[in-house]
Amino acid sequence: MADEVSPLERKLAAILVADLVGYSHLVEVDEANTLETLKSLLASPIKPAITSHHGRIVKLMGDGLMAEFSSIVEAVTCAVEIQSSIAALPVTNAGSPRMTFRMGINLGDVVIDGDDLLGDGVNIAARLEKLCRPGSVLISGSAFEHVSGKVDAVFEYAGEQHLKNIDRAVKAYHLRVAGTGDVRHRDTMIEKPTIAVLPFENMSGDAEQTYFSDGMTEDVITELSRFPELTVLARNSSFAFRGQAADLREIGRLLNAQYVIEGSVRRIGEQIRVTAQLVATKNATHLWAERYDRAIDDVFLIQEEIAQAIVATVAQRVRDDSETAARRRRPEDMRAYDLFLQGNRLSDSFNPGAQDRAKALFEAALEIDPSFARAYTGLAFVHLNYATDEGIGIPRESDENRIKALQCAEEALALDPNDPRVHYAYGYMCLTWRDFDRAEHHLNRARQMNPNDPIIQIVWAWKEGAMGRAEQGLAAAETAFRLNPMYPAWYNYYRSHLLFQLERYSEAAVLLEQRTFDTPARHPRDMAWRAACYGHLGRGDEAKRCGEIFISSLSALWRGDATAGPAEYVDWLVDVSYLREPGDVERLRMGLRLAALPA
Repeated sequence: MADEVSPLERKLAAILVADLVGYSHLVEVDEANTLETLKSLLASPIKPAITSHHGRIVKLMGDGLMAEFSSIVEAVTCAVEIQSSIAALPVTNAGSPRMTFRMGINLGDVVIDGDDLLGDGVNIAARLEKLCRPGSVLISGSAFEHVSGKVDAVFEYAGEQHLKNIDRAVKAYHLRVAGTGDVRHRDTMIEKPTIAVLPFENMSGDAEQTYFSDGMTEDVITELSRFPELTVLARNSSFAFRGQAADLREIGRLLNAQYVIEGSVRRIGEQIRVTAQLVATKNATHLWAERYDRAIDDVFLIQEEIAQAIVATVAQRVRDDSETAARRRRPEDMRAYDLFLQGNRLSDSFNPGAQDRAKALFEAALEIDPSFARAYTGLAFVHLNYATDEGIGIPRESDENRIKALQCAEEALALDPNDPRVHYAYGYMCLTWRDFDRAEHHLNRARQMNPNDPIIQIVWAWKEGAMGRAEQGLAAAETAFRLNPMYPAWYNYYRSHLLFQLERYSEAAVLLEQRTFDTPARHPRDMAWRAACYGHLGRGDEAKRCGEIFISSLSALWRGDATAGPAEYVDWLVDVSYLREPGDVERLRMGLRLAALPA
């Protein structure tokens, strides 16, 4: 008879994995001192802290350790205590580097193997540790759900992480630890707006429909969490107020939330009605409200659509509200984020001096906080705008502003690879360098990280057109318009190109006419595309007139080879239209030839 295989013994545990940063280098520089210091740190404060928080060291791993706790709150509190204690220790040898640890924490199912622990619960903690900033703690979403509101610490959403050998994406939260090099001085920071999403009320008169209202609430929380500039309270915090008639100002005080979203769900026959509103808790002011009526053919599709609509509107309202508050502060009280917001507001303006002011604001933000990735993305777009205005005709390899734009985006990506707007900015810059593969990778990543950001959607749509997939691009553009009904005029620049690629020339021409109606000479690119539309439509005289405006206006702006003429102008236009597929290039050139241009 074959031996019976005993079932694996499992349990739920909080796992902490810690690792010494740069261990190999430290050993190479001074092996004896490194080993002695590490031994000393394990003796105090690491082991005593683990013991006092009712944990046990599962194993030591040369330059690190794994510890188990029965309470996730104890695990996180212990990690904070250890990191703070290590940061407070003096450097004993002058010139010696301070020893710094990374820590990853997860709450999950583990497999018991004697004194050892195995399984995904352990692997996730170990993978998070590798992604953690030196001197800090990175915890999983499952851990965050249980510690939010119970630990005196500031958490930042770090996005969904795709961890090695883990099939599903894992949400992660970065924990700022006071006293470590990871934390900027409070005077150089501005707190991110905090939002609580209260449980949507089930108004259907059928208790079984609560699944839908709860699902709606959870979807809104999940989608809002994709915006790194917002702090979104976890479900367990906001659901504690289910069924209570508490004053929203009191809820805001108890949760330390500046904003609350509340709503209701009602089923009426085969219809679903969802209402939602955004409230500023300081004075219970209603900032926004909307009602959605949908047929109940696919409740989960409805749930996703409405959640995205709520989130896109709320995120922008909170951003605008935060910027207004920032502008009311005295100049001496400005923080890096305040300066960034002001610069960001100017970055799309081409009024005289606007780009210079935006550049100065972004640079001032970086003087306060050199690790502020978004300020680098702001600078990237300023330099790209300079190149667009002042570098027409200059080869990109020789254009100092285009080079700086790419460098700033690269710097932002190195600083914060978990911010979707950073991936968007880097992908955008790559596209302007005709680095199509890299542009696609990073714009896809940005869209995966936050599909509710309309700017990411419209630029992703443009990228799809550049890659020869205009149909998919146009669908994404329509999503961007839906997410931002008050979209800026430049959205139609990308939409017109997508329509042109789909040979919908009349629709493209209308959008280009709207963009160039008042000042055609200021928009040579648009006038060339407009000429190509008219050419394909057989409107020869109009096509020729637009082509002439393109040549004359570009000639006045040209900063390239002084001997260049119309043929070189057309080649330049085709190059900066960023079309990868020969068929799309030929479609554009054919329209330009029909407009009597040397294409």
